[in-house]
Amino acid sequence: MAYDDDLADRVRAAIAGHDGVTEKPMFGALGFLVNGNLAVSASSRGGLMLRVDPGGLESLLAEDDVSPFEMRGREMHGWVHVAATDSTPDTELARWVAIGATYAASLPAK
Repeated sequence: MAYDDDLADRVRAAIAGHDGVTEKPMFGALGFLVNGNLAVSASSRGGLMLRVDPGGLESLLAEDDVSPFEMRGREMHGWVHVAATDSTPDTELARWVAIGATYAASLPAK
C-alpha cells in the first residue's frame, strides 16, 4: 500500500514554514526530514508516522487517534502513529506536523 498523496500534500503545506526540510520516499511512505532527521511521514499504513520526544510520549498516547508505532511487531520508542484522514482539520494536522518537526529540529543535524 502506498501513502496517501492528498495527505502528503497537506503535510508538505504544514511543514513548509520549517527550515531545513527535505522529502524522501521510504518504505512505501513519504518522509519529511528536518536537517536530515525524519520528522513525519505520510505512512504507507495510512495516517502519519510521527517522531516525538520520548519524554512526552505518554501524554500523546492518551490522545484520540494516537497509538504506538510498531514495526515488525515491535514498538518503536519515540514514534507514534496518528490516524489522520481527509476529515482531520488542517489545524490539527499542522499541530501534529509541528510536534514532529520541532523535535527533529532539536536533534543534531545529519
